[in-house]
Amino acid sequence: MNSLILAGAHIALPTLAGSIVLAGFSPWAYADFLSDSHATFETRNVYFNRDFRDGPSTQQSKREEWAQGLILKFESGYTLGMVGLGLDMTGMAGVRLDSSPDRAGSGLLPVRANGRADSEYSKLGLTAKVKVSATALKVGSLFPSLPTLRPNDGMILPQSFQGALVTSQKITGLAVTAGQLQKVIARNDTSSEDIALNNKNNRFTRNATGDHLNLAGVDQQLTEQLKFSYHYADLSNVYSQHFLGLVATQPLGSGALSGDLRFFTSEDQGQARGGQIGNQALNGMMGYAIAGHKISMGYQKMSGKSAFPYIEGSDAYLVNFSQIGDFAEARERSWQARYDFDFERLGIPGLTFMSRYISGNKANVPGVAGKGREWERNTEVRYVIQEGTFKNLALRLRSATYRSSFARDADETRILLTYTKVLW
Repeated sequence: MNSLILAGAHIALPTLAGSIVLAGFSPWAYADFLSDSHATFETRNVYFNRDFRDGPSTQQSKREEWAQGLILKFESGYTLGMVGLGLDMTGMAGVRLDSSPDRAGSGLLPVRANGRADSEYSKLGLTAKVKVSATALKVGSLFPSLPTLRPNDGMILPQSFQGALVTSQKITGLAVTAGQLQKVIARNDTSSEDIALNNKNNRFTRNATGDHLNLAGVDQQLTEQLKFSYHYADLSNVYSQHFLGLVATQPLGSGALSGDLRFFTSEDQGQARGGQIGNQALNGMMGYAIAGHKISMGYQKMSGKSAFPYIEGSDAYLVNFSQIGDFAEARERSWQARYDFDFERLGIPGLTFMSRYISGNKANVPGVAGKGREWERNTEVRYVIQEGTFKNLALRLRSATYRSSFARDADETRILLTYTKVLW
C-alpha cells in the first residue's frame, strides 16, 4: 500500500497500551481482554456515477468511479479488575477498479494534484480504552454517531476522527456522552486534517477550521415508546450548537405510529472564522407502518440569518438530508413524502424498497438572486442474504434525481455490494 497512518495513536495511546502490556504479566488479568474480543472482516464494492445535467463545458460533466474497500475490525474485551483496559484496531484499504481524470472526484478514492485517483490507499486506526463500572473512555481513532456529529459511512471506507470520548450508562435508560476531537480523516484520504465547517454552495464565509470539536450529550429512554435527547457541540472559533430531540412510537390499530422531532439552534463562536452564523432548524418525520408498508411525511424549516452548520464530510442529522442535497440553506422550507416496503411480508426476507420525494423553496443562497428552489427523488432497493454460506452478503441499488435553481442538476446511481464476516 502506498501510505499508512496510525490514526490517533499519538494521543495517550502509548501510556494505555503500556498498561495493557503490564497487565499481561498476570494471565488472569487479560483473560476477558481476549475471551470478550470480537473481530469482523467487511468488503465493500461500490460503483458511483453522478451525471451533471447542466453547467458550462469547462466544468466536469460526470463523476464515475468503481472501487473496492476492505475493513478489518478488532475490538478487545477489558482486562479484569476495577479498572479494565482494552484496545481496538481498524485496518482499512481502498483499491481503484476504474477511474480517469475526467471522471474522478466521486469520494471513493484520493485524487492527486494531476487529477488522477490513487490506485490504492490504506490506513490503520488504533483506539485505547479504559472502563470503570459502566463508564468507558476511548482515546485515538473514533467513529462517533451523535446528532451533532455523524461521520459519513456511505462509500468504501468511513470517515473517522481523532480524540477522546467518554460514554457512561451507570443509570438504566440514561446514556451520557462527552469528549473532544482534534483531527478528522476523510473517507477517501489517509492524512489527518483540522476539523472544518461544511461550506456547500458557499453558504458561509469560508470552509473554516477549528482547533478542536467539543461534544456532550444525554439520551434518556423516558418510557418504552419515548426517547429524549439533548446534545451540544462547538467547533472552536467557528460555531456552537444545541440539539433537542424526541423519538416516539405508538401502536395504532394493526400497525404502529412513529414520530421523530428534531430541533437545532446554532450560532457563531469565538473568532467566528466562518462568518456570522445564526440558525434554528426545526424538522421532523411522522410515519405509519402496517403489514410491511410504511408511509412517512417530513417537514424541515430553517430560520435565522444563516444556513445550517455542520462538519465537513459528515452527514447532517436532518430528516431531509438526502443522497445529494441537504435542504439546509438559510430560510429554506422543505417537505418530504416517503414510502417503504419490507418484502418479508411476501415471503422474501431481506428484501426492502424505499422511495421518497423532497421539495424545498424560499432558500436564501449567497450570490444568487431571488428565492432558491430544489427537489430530489430517491429510490433504493436492498437485498441481504439471511442465512447460509453467504449470510450478510448485501446488494444495494441507490438512484437519485436532483434539480435546483442555484446548484448543478444531477442524476446519480450507486451500486453497493457488501459482505460482512464475523471472524469470532
